[in-house]
Amino acid sequence: MNSTEYHKNGQHIRYDADIFNSIDDVSFKSKVWAQRSAIVGFAEGRGTTFFIQHQGRDFVLRHYQRGGLVAKISEDQYLWTGLRFTRPWREWVLLEKMQEKGLPVPIPAAINVERKGLLYTANIMMHRIPHSRTLTQALMSEELSEGYWIAIGSVIRRFHEEGIYHSDLNANNILLDDGGRCYLIDFDRCGIRKSKLKWKKENLLRLKRSLNKFFNNEKVFHFSDGSWRSLLRGYGWDDVL
Repeated sequence: MNSTEYHKNGQHIRYDADIFNSIDDVSFKSKVWAQRSAIVGFAEGRGTTFFIQHQGRDFVLRHYQRGGLVAKISEDQYLWTGLRFTRPWREWVLLEKMQEKGLPVPIPAAINVERKGLLYTANIMMHRIPHSRTLTQALMSEELSEGYWIAIGSVIRRFHEEGIYHSDLNANNILLDDGGRCYLIDFDRCGIRKSKLKWKKENLLRLKRSLNKFFNNEKVFHFSDGSWRSLLRGYGWDDVL
């Protein structure tokens, strides 16, 4: 990765110069990518995520959106406390560290922070993991084999062993590809913690609540106690949680 930075008039951009030939090629506006006929799809969630093709590669463009009660006050503005403390800058740094450790995470392509006084808004563009779908999407369409559940548990254990805390570990932030590989995505507000049993258990329980919520709310969702036991077996905790 050829990480390059651009700073001008409140715009702070970091991008991979191996992908974008110049700053003029970089954009975080869906309107611009639409004019380039580069948008190939989208997904709805907390805001709209756009799937983009550029230079023969696939990317995911996401705007940083607030959740919870604070979103009623401001949907996408954050308090400025310095560039290195902004959401995308911290996520980029964490993703680089995880890649160095060989963890299965998406690769960032570009981020931006637009500062206006004491507030800022932000975006991130990631490489799209090919032939992948979220764990939620998979379970709404089919029953996964035991091997998938064991692989998911094993991958989560790898992150935990490196002290990686995922603040929103849920079924939408786990990707599975056609080859049986598992990835974790969306590392906004995540970080590295000291290796303690308490937060690791809480992390797994958060995922279990997410799976149970989908199971209770969706007409078809292939999740069971046996699925969870297989995940824990992959993690290495046969009799816990």
